[in-house]
Amino acid sequence: MFKFNRKVHKAVSDFEMVEVTEMDGVRSMHLGSPTIQSSMSVKDPFALVLAYSWGALSSLLFKPDARKLLLVGLGGGSIAKYVWKYCPQIKQTVVELNPQVIQVARSHFFVPDDDARLQIIEGDGIAYLQQHPGSVDWLMMDAFGSNGLPPDFCTQAFFDDCADALTPDGLFTINLWGSDKKFDIYMQRMEQTFDQRVLMMPTGKPGNIIVFGFKAELPIPDLATLRKRSQDAMQTHRINFPDLIDRLQGANPNNGKEFQLGG
Repeated sequence: MFKFNRKVHKAVSDFEMVEVTEMDGVRSMHLGSPTIQSSMSVKDPFALVLAYSWGALSSLLFKPDARKLLLVGLGGGSIAKYVWKYCPQIKQTVVELNPQVIQVARSHFFVPDDDARLQIIEGDGIAYLQQHPGSVDWLMMDAFGSNGLPPDFCTQAFFDDCADALTPDGLFTINLWGSDKKFDIYMQRMEQTFDQRVLMMPTGKPGNIIVFGFKAELPIPDLATLRKRSQDAMQTHRINFPDLIDRLQGANPNNGKEFQLGG
């Protein structure tokens, strides 16, 4: 039976207003606007509900040996929770600027307490990056506000800082809005930072686009390898990786010799 959207929680602070709504068993977080920042199935809190999060987790196909994840931007914690539950080999640090987001993620979205594999830090993500060079082999940017991607999170200097925070074989993952008028500019900047070793994965039309940047010592797998990894990964993860690889293939038809579409 259809249930109308109801307001569950509202918190106002020095940062953006954090609001929680719920409809048809799906709870969502909003930051100062109707735009959904994160969603969760109340009956299955660790499942991934939004398509962009499936794309973000396809990073595991490019970096299956990842051990240290730095996630900038917590939101409702869907990605952090998923990694914590289904990727026990990964130790993750999450940096979130808004203390209300951290509080609501834990009180309304079942984000677990800190332990040996999860640490949530209240702080500035850019400052943290700059203070920890070469510290992680997987870096994910998922920092959205009420007006989209913060301006400081899309400059050339920022993307260079992201690359510097990675190990020589590290993977960079960022969630962007496909409708952003500056999307092509962001892509050009990332291509400069990662020496053209960049792939993008649309997750819907219209919708979010996940972009991957590869450090020099991380091979970009060919299509056959990705398809094999996606089939293997589906034994553990409830994510339709083969569909995501199709989307990746369609969006990167001429992306250099390393991504062999005929594989």
